[in-house]
Amino acid sequence: MLVPAETVRIFQNQPELRFSPGQVIFEQGQEGDFMYGILMGEVELRVDGKVVEIIKAGDVFGEGALVHPARNRASTAIAKTDCIIASMNKDRFLFAVQETPMFALQVMQSFSERLRRIKQNI
Repeated sequence: MLVPAETVRIFQNQPELRFSPGQVIFEQGQEGDFMYGILMGEVELRVDGKVVEIIKAGDVFGEGALVHPARNRASTAIAKTDCIIASMNKDRFLFAVQETPMFALQVMQSFSERLRRIKQNI
């Protein structure tokens, strides 16, 4: 899992978004063009309306839409607290993967761990 300092470094100079508690970041099934890194706060991930995970500062999410051909979101992301989230589009993601191979491994690890936890909770 990424630690907050690494997330800040990787998402440096990327657009920052602010969300209030309860605000939807994206919805399950929606087409996605960005992945996100949480700089501050907590985000709930829901599948079919059920909370499957709460992620915190330093975590990344939404990466599946950048690597899956369909580009549809597998979950709904909702701000649990006030959040500052940095976004990264596919071009920047591919650049980060190319320039920082550890970033690619950390994203794969995060994605894999999340998938395992979701399968256990469903």
